[in-house]
Amino acid sequence: MDKNKRFQLFLLVAVFIVSTCGLVYELVAGALASYLLGDSVKQFSFIIGTYLFSMGVGSFLAKYIKRNLIDRFIEIELLIGIIGGLSSVVLFVLFQRISHFQFILYFSVFLTGCLSGMEIPILMNILKNRVTFRELVSDVFTFDYIGALIASVLFPTLLIPYLGVMGTSLVFGIINILVGISLCIFLRKEIFNLRSLQIKAFLSLALLVTAFVYSNDLLKYTENNLYQNNIIYKQSTPYQRIILTESAGEYQLFLNNNLQFNTKDEYRYHEVLVHPAMAAAPAISNVLVLGGGDGLAVREILKYKDVKKITLVDLDEGMTNLFKTNEILRKHNHNSLNSPKVTIHNTDAFIWLQQNKEKYDVVIIDFPDPSNYSLGKLYTTYFYKTLYESMQPNAVVTVQTTSPYYAPKSYWCVHETIGSVYPNINGYHTYVPSFGEWGFAIFSPNNLVRLNKVYRKLNNLKFYNYNLDEFSKFSEDMKAENIEINRLDNQSLVRYFDEEWSKI
Repeated sequence: MDKNKRFQLFLLVAVFIVSTCGLVYELVAGALASYLLGDSVKQFSFIIGTYLFSMGVGSFLAKYIKRNLIDRFIEIELLIGIIGGLSSVVLFVLFQRISHFQFILYFSVFLTGCLSGMEIPILMNILKNRVTFRELVSDVFTFDYIGALIASVLFPTLLIPYLGVMGTSLVFGIINILVGISLCIFLRKEIFNLRSLQIKAFLSLALLVTAFVYSNDLLKYTENNLYQNNIIYKQSTPYQRIILTESAGEYQLFLNNNLQFNTKDEYRYHEVLVHPAMAAAPAISNVLVLGGGDGLAVREILKYKDVKKITLVDLDEGMTNLFKTNEILRKHNHNSLNSPKVTIHNTDAFIWLQQNKEKYDVVIIDFPDPSNYSLGKLYTTYFYKTLYESMQPNAVVTVQTTSPYYAPKSYWCVHETIGSVYPNINGYHTYVPSFGEWGFAIFSPNNLVRLNKVYRKLNNLKFYNYNLDEFSKFSEDMKAENIEINRLDNQSLVRYFDEEWSKI
């Protein structure tokens, strides 16, 4: 292989690596924005738009770089490595400390994208006198797009589960710096200011390696400030960031920075979610739970001896495995997920329902709040119509429907959406100290089923008294009018939810 070919191949491999790194930084910013700000669809959309725009700006600015192109290319690699690699560290530290966090987030995305946008034009200028134009364009963009594909596959399957957001950005920052160092070595005879670049490269590498070595301490520091209570468990799954904290002997679970329950008062929520349906259903031998990977709803269901089988469908295997194995959490869910009566399916409930052939006496729906479109689809008319095929004629269903006090439009949107499919519906609510006033709905496909009926009751509940009518009265400040139905093609619920909760 002649010198020009080796030169070309080396730079194309560099393009492959740096394009992989560039997309990883973009995905890291999107994931971090989703963890901290919620609404993953909106955040990823804004991040991608900002990144692509900034790449265009970088491509435009690249035409003004005319001298010492190889030096400039290496300097850009070092800058991308530092800015992209340290982005998650800086953003974690600054979250809740500054009032304009989103500006810092998008500014870091803009800088990274702008620098990434400069790479291809500069590289093409470096190679233009060594390679034919047709071959140059084809090869550069081929390696660039292959790198993007590799990044998009690795990010959810390996990087986030094993390195986490902070570790991923730092590792790929180090990779960017190593590319710069390799270029300094391989192209040393063509570099104008070699000594200066070598110093910059090794200082950059030392900075990122140090940050990586102490990344766990940095993450612990930032998350302790973010969650305030003592963090005793943390895990990043392909779907969410799981944090378990402890305070005064009580435990709190956070998913993507959102509180899911506090062991001090979660019984109020789960008793009111589960027992109205278990009391009103004519039969309860076969129960379906959608969501509820913590096993706390299953714990309540297992208190009824007539239950023979429980099917739990939860997307995140990391979540259900945690609540099957962690001693603290098994104590609080009474080891419910290890019961021989329980079968767990780790899959998307939206898809699972379309394939399911079994019918159930009771359905308990405990999905996260509809903070983004991927969750909003689980509250649409399409979803509730699909659910019909998995229900016995006299089945009773309960579903959590967010807060009627903090988000009345969201609450009544869910209620009206269900009511458009199942007219036999009743809304109710209760006070949970960790969350405030919280809402639910109970419904049945059979209009003759009395939703406040009590066929059976337990005597050892802490809170629920089986008087559903007592929980079904709404004050004026928990009502809303002229509410749209949430359909798959409009997702009006997500709009209501974002509008109302963003004010709190």
